[in-house]
Amino acid sequence: MSNFDQTTQMLIFLLIGAFVVLFVLLIVYFVLKRKEKKREVNKNDVQQINSGNTSKKDKSQVRQSDKKSIFDFMEFDKIEDNMIIQHEGKRYVMAIECAGINYDLMSGIEKTGVEEGFVQFLNTLRFPIQMYIQTRTVNLEKSIDGYKKRINQIESELFAKTQQYQEMAESGRFSRKELDKAFYEVTKVRNLYEYGRDIIYDTEKMSLNKNILNKKYYIIISYSPNESGTGDFAKDEIQAMAFSELYTRAQSIIRTLSACGVNGKILNSIELAELLYVAYNRDESETFDLKKAMKGDVDALYSTAPDVLEKRIKEIDKEIQEKAMNKVTEQVENYRSKYRAKLEQKENSIDELANEMANLILNENREYLGDDVVDGILNENSEEGGKAEDEEKQKKTRTRKTRKSVQRTTE
Repeated sequence: MSNFDQTTQMLIFLLIGAFVVLFVLLIVYFVLKRKEKKREVNKNDVQQINSGNTSKKDKSQVRQSDKKSIFDFMEFDKIEDNMIIQHEGKRYVMAIECAGINYDLMSGIEKTGVEEGFVQFLNTLRFPIQMYIQTRTVNLEKSIDGYKKRINQIESELFAKTQQYQEMAESGRFSRKELDKAFYEVTKVRNLYEYGRDIIYDTEKMSLNKNILNKKYYIIISYSPNESGTGDFAKDEIQAMAFSELYTRAQSIIRTLSACGVNGKILNSIELAELLYVAYNRDESETFDLKKAMKGDVDALYSTAPDVLEKRIKEIDKEIQEKAMNKVTEQVENYRSKYRAKLEQKENSIDELANEMANLILNENREYLGDDVVDGILNENSEEGGKAEDEEKQKKTRTRKTRKSVQRTTE
């Protein structure tokens, strides 16, 4: 067999194989097409059923089901009485901010004291706590504004000092020592002004660096009404119980942490709102802080209330003031009543006091008047005094008789 015959046979086999492959591909293609048609029919049937169901519903309800409330994405309902209220009053949370200490710069004895205090803190815990660390970028805008206000004051002071020194130098009425003293004051204020400007320049350069971070440390304590047992309490009563329990726990934590040298404080409602604001708006909080958000009325996501401790302090102050005023008025009335009694006593005994004083004057002037004259006058006065006493007794008896007669007639 020649080479030409062999090549033709190979070509024939290749053509047959190609036809077989094409036939198989055509079969697969038709099978896939039939499956796609069945799927399209099923989809159309489902769409018709869904369209029939949704046509019966109200369009407004469909729109509302698409929009979810913003509170569904958050883990709290509101902020009130220095507490975060979660799950419709089923959980209450209070936060304690702790100030950090520089452990590395302490001596060995101080480090041992801190460790022992922390072990004591852990041993005294009778309820679960959570430690939370929040990293914030340092905002130097307030510091820069404060520096600029102070620099403006120093600048006006420097202008006044410079003008005063020039007037003193031009007048020629001051000595060299006084001029040197005034020049020293001007130089001192000028150096302070230049130093302040340098501080502002350096602080503004630091504020451009967004990598300046500050860590804040928090201890989170929670309370659930189920902890106090089953009972039919109102919402206000449950909230008051939660506040008292969380406040007691927070104060015990602050006391035990003080043994470690760590100072803590309970966050109020505004500080809790800031804590949550930074947690939910980490990127925006660097440029748009909570105070700016509150000034822009962007405070619909949380509700704040006045500090409970401030309320109680104000009520106690009012009560103290009222009691003090009542006590003062009572003391003034008692003081006045004493003097009124003395005044009435003196008014009732004017004649007696005058007679006693007259007798004293007569006795003191016996040398000039004579013993016979003085004794005679004193005897007369005593007789008149006895008569006056008898007349008073008679008057009293008369008044008693008249009163009795009046009472009998009335009866």
